[in-house]
Amino acid sequence: MNLKDSIEILRPINCLMGALTILIGLLNTRTDIPFNILLINIILGVLTYFFLAGAGMVINDYYDYEIDKINRPQRPIPRGSITLTQAKLLYIIYISIGIAISIFNVLIFNLSFFIVIIAVIFGLMGLLYAKWGKRSGFLGNIIVSISFSIGMIYGALLNRSYVPIYIFSFFLTSFFLLLSREVIKGCEDIEGDKKEGVKTLAIRIGIKKSTNFAIIFATIAIVFYVFSFFSNLINPFLYFIFMILGILIVASSIFLMIRSNLDKKDFRIISLLLKIGAFLGLLTFLMASI
Repeated sequence: MNLKDSIEILRPINCLMGALTILIGLLNTRTDIPFNILLINIILGVLTYFFLAGAGMVINDYYDYEIDKINRPQRPIPRGSITLTQAKLLYIIYISIGIAISIFNVLIFNLSFFIVIIAVIFGLMGLLYAKWGKRSGFLGNIIVSISFSIGMIYGALLNRSYVPIYIFSFFLTSFFLLLSREVIKGCEDIEGDKKEGVKTLAIRIGIKKSTNFAIIFATIAIVFYVFSFFSNLINPFLYFIFMILGILIVASSIFLMIRSNLDKKDFRIISLLLKIGAFLGLLTFLMASI
């Protein structure tokens, strides 16, 4: 194993994308925070998220070794660049680094130790998902949705001793929209999931009922998305402009879900629309902080 392999298995681009949630939480609660403290919190917060999310990527590849030998043979473990023992060691190293940075961040600014507890829970979620959550289906969907969105709450707590209502609203918007997409992906991949023994919502209750749940989750996401506009945002004007774009995209996905006799191609389009909607949501939250 070389340095390049140990970095590649982290999937750094994915980790940095997720770290945007930390930035959202920090920038939207930056009022009255000195610039030097904000900058340090951004650096340490992003690093914490990066290593904890990266640890989750590593342990996921560890448990997906047999599947990846067939589906993704180019990844470091199946191609032989990293052994299973080395992958387990990397997981321990990366999660330890992430938690250590979180502890350091808390100590230098005398913050609540609850922040470290959130970091530990986030780090262990990767293991929970890889070992049990993925095959459990809906539980795995919930874990994925929380894991991505929790950075907003973590980032806010680095600046404040409490989480503002609009940050909770951002979190719930992201959580329900991602949950909707995860359910739709389960509908799209139902044939492969049956072979792998993954008990998704689509397999448990059927595609039609699962799609109805996805519609409900996407609708709830829109409700919290709109609710955020009426809270104490730094820049409600920019938020409103990008919010409208996001609502149009998510509403389009809901319209497609309402149709009957959906096939795999339809679910692929719906999943893409929800992904674009999630990206616009993150962009909206960032715009609210300008």
